[in-house]
Amino acid sequence: MASIFETHGIEFLKAALLTIELTVISLAIAMIIGLVFAFFKVSNITILRKTADAYIFLVRGMPLIVQLMFLYYGISSVFTLNDFTAGALALGIHSGAYIAEIFRGSIQSIDRGQMEAARSLGMPYALAMRRIILPQALKRAIPSLGNQFIIGLKDSSLVAYIAVTELFNHALSAQAENYMPFETYFVVGIYYLTLVLIFTIIFNKIEKKLDVGKSKSRRGKRFDQGKKIVQSV
Repeated sequence: MASIFETHGIEFLKAALLTIELTVISLAIAMIIGLVFAFFKVSNITILRKTADAYIFLVRGMPLIVQLMFLYYGISSVFTLNDFTAGALALGIHSGAYIAEIFRGSIQSIDRGQMEAARSLGMPYALAMRRIILPQALKRAIPSLGNQFIIGLKDSSLVAYIAVTELFNHALSAQAENYMPFETYFVVGIYYLTLVLIFTIIFNKIEKKLDVGKSKSRRGKRFDQGKKIVQSV
């Protein structure tokens, strides 16, 4: 096993950095998609809600590997994209459905009195959502978003099947050269565990810094409390 670190250590490190880059980019795409469809879900416009329901149902109803292959080869037949870009886009579209539900739940967890207070003071719906509801919803969504980031990090291994040279792809190549599949996959497992541990610590620190736990304990705010918040904005 030590020989694997000696012969492929640098390559594994480069592949790990590529895995992180792929995860961050795909989750950034997913955040944008998720936020848009979350607004669709809480909208009063029927066609927007139906569109969001259809997107979430289709994405969550099919395995990620099927979506990855479908999107990769479908995109490549229309646009010329490299494997990394296509993989990041496919992963982003997939994670976007789950993040949409995370945002939707966080938005709906904010007491309605706050929106009613904002509207009663003459604040437009969009402005009230942006300045009153959304900041609190994003704060409450952080634990679930952290969990989704970890899931996205592990799901990124599937892009090995479209030739992206991330961690799992490099493990496939390494074990084909050294004929030590057990040791090679054990090593790549250590890399994934290390990355998961690092990002778990990071998100735990973010949660503590933003005091997410206390924000959850204040979910019982009423109209008058919401009015105070609006007046302070």
